[in-house]
This record gives sequence, structure tokens and C-alpha cells, in this order.
Amino acid sequence: MAAPLIRSALPSDEAAWRALWRGYCDFYAAQVGDATTDRTWKRILDPDSAILCMVAEVEGKVYGFANCVVHENTWEIQPVCYLEDLYVIPAARGHGIGKAMIEWLSNAMRAEGWARLYWVTHQDNANARALYDRFAPTDGFVRYVIRQRQL
Repeated sequence: MAAPLIRSALPSDEAAWRALWRGYCDFYAAQVGDATTDRTWKRILDPDSAILCMVAEVEGKVYGFANCVVHENTWEIQPVCYLEDLYVIPAARGHGIGKAMIEWLSNAMRAEGWARLYWVTHQDNANARALYDRFAPTDGFVRYVIRQRQL
């Protein structure tokens, strides 16, 4: 497989992104409604939104995406980037696409002046963790989430 071109998502990537998004949600057994998916895509394309998306393209076909949120925080002066979603189609895994997307984001971190780039994954996601461990060790924090519908 040729080296991927990592670039910002374009309006013409919508169908590919939606197909990948479905695969990503299925992988995590997540029920994300159409309204949320529609709103996420609109925010990706909105230049005033804190959400950005890059896609990995090989020979004209999109094989993966990374959705990120750039936000302020209380521990640094500069904003930080949360890599919220990263997905590569199963048939293309192991060909450096995920690695290329994280390297692209690492370069963007330096260029944009973000204090840090961070992400989480499920503890049982061995394939993703094998990739992520190449970039940084886990920081040992455990995540807890309260959802509005639980209250």
C-alpha cells in the first residue's frame, strides 16, 4: 500500500467519513444517532468550530479518519488537542495509516502551539494500544464518565 496522504476533511469526503464513522461506532458498539452524526459532520466543516477532522487517503480512497477537539484547559496557557476518534478500516490496518495520522497531529501540535496532544482507548483494544505505546506511555489515569441521562 502506498503512503497515505493525511489532510483536512473536505465536503466531498462526507460519504467516506460517514461509512468510516459507522464502522467506528460499530467497533465500540456505540449507538450514535443520525442527528449527532449530522451535527458532528457540520462542526467538522465549520471553520469556527473547535472540532477538526483529518482523513487518510491512499490513491484517491479514504481509509481512515481522526476527529479532534482543540480546547483550552486549566493546566497550561496554550490550548490542547484531544484526539477523540481515530479509525482505520480493518483491511488497511498495519500499513502505517494510524501512525501517519498521529504523526500529522504531532506536527500540528508543534506548528499550532498546542501544549499537548492526548487520547484514550479501551484497555482491551490491544491493536490500538500497540500503536499508541510507540508514541507515549499511558499516564496511569482512569477515566470516569457521568452522562446526563444517568442523573
